[in-house]
Amino acid sequence: MFERSRKGEHALLIQPHAGGPPDQDLLEEFAELARSAGASVAAVLPARIDRPNAATLIGKGKLEEVQAAAEASGADLVLVNHPLSPVQERNLEKVLQRRVVDRTGLILDIFAQRARSHEGKLQVELAQLRHLATRLVRGWTHLERQRGGSIGLRGPGETQLETDRRLLQKRLEQLQKRLDKVEVQRAQMRRARVRSELPRVALVGYTNAGKSTLFNALTGADAYAADQLFATLDPTVRRVELPAGPVAVADTVGFVRDLPHELVAAFRSTLSEAREADLLLHVVDASDPLRDERIAQVDEVLAEIGAGELPQVLVLNKIDRLDDARPRIDRPADGHARVWISARDGDGVGLLAEAVGEVLQMRHVCGTIELPPRAGRLHARLHALGAVRAEQAGEHGWRLQVDLPEAEARRLATGPEGHVLASLLPAP
Repeated sequence: MFERSRKGEHALLIQPHAGGPPDQDLLEEFAELARSAGASVAAVLPARIDRPNAATLIGKGKLEEVQAAAEASGADLVLVNHPLSPVQERNLEKVLQRRVVDRTGLILDIFAQRARSHEGKLQVELAQLRHLATRLVRGWTHLERQRGGSIGLRGPGETQLETDRRLLQKRLEQLQKRLDKVEVQRAQMRRARVRSELPRVALVGYTNAGKSTLFNALTGADAYAADQLFATLDPTVRRVELPAGPVAVADTVGFVRDLPHELVAAFRSTLSEAREADLLLHVVDASDPLRDERIAQVDEVLAEIGAGELPQVLVLNKIDRLDDARPRIDRPADGHARVWISARDGDGVGLLAEAVGEVLQMRHVCGTIELPPRAGRLHARLHALGAVRAEQAGEHGWRLQVDLPEAEARRLATGPEGHVLASLLPAP
């Protein structure tokens, strides 16, 4: 590959901005991304860009300033908080004589470090190779060689670049086939959870909002939780007994603004835990001054993956960092329920379980069913659940008007005479 220095990870950060002062929140998040990747921040340099330079993104004067800052700070890596074209990346490296990584490449690097499961590693490699596929021409010293013409290298005349592209495409196809197989297995597991009538709850939210800590508080599991970006990549699913009944809770990858499309595409099976849930617990860092912006950014990604219309409970976490907050449930008439908790301390987790039960119980089915005399057990069970709203008895059995939770209806539908409830259930 391109022979660039791998000496260290002392990074100069470049923050492009369109006009006015640079956004401090963007700078801080980008610095945190750099640290999460293992880099130390040597310096941060804002770069106002009114008209992006097609060759280097930034103009000649700013490029000279970046070069001087890199020399002065001793940085051996330049990170740019903006997507770079292959040409821009190659030209910047040529001028700066340092590795240059854009925002997408940085996030891909973090994901590569954090992936633990077989599926997660496949997803990250697929995303990395798709990103690399557009950059095969960048600075590779051997790409102009022609196979054939020299002793030991004679062949059909395929260039090294063509060979590399062909091998990369072959690897992409292999990874895609493996991921398709994993997706089939994951879909089978999801269908098994549907058959077990467990409502599905997925934790979603901006990265480092405390999802894994909350997952551990709800389930008693020991999922990895740390105060860092993208601590969780691999989804974990556990059964949880709530006062309203058992549910399956999934911990998912955190979102971030401008999440690279390569990752959204590669992590489709992981994100399907959110897309196919019955309820989303949208976890927010309540102490974040930009929490409303974070909520909007997560909702944008949820809409992109097809989960934007799912029911939500907004979980305002980390109230231990606030002076006057207390565990409580807010139930606005025209929006999502809001539950204020501290997952770290366990404060308010019981209130969250109560809110989950309330929302899931709202998914009711109702209608009229006819039970034959032999369905006495199902008849008694429906009465015990308080699901019978009206009843007519006759010589051929009972005619009932019922109203009951969808999850309970699905469970009863698998039992004796339960097929009479199937007509009330929405298609899975």
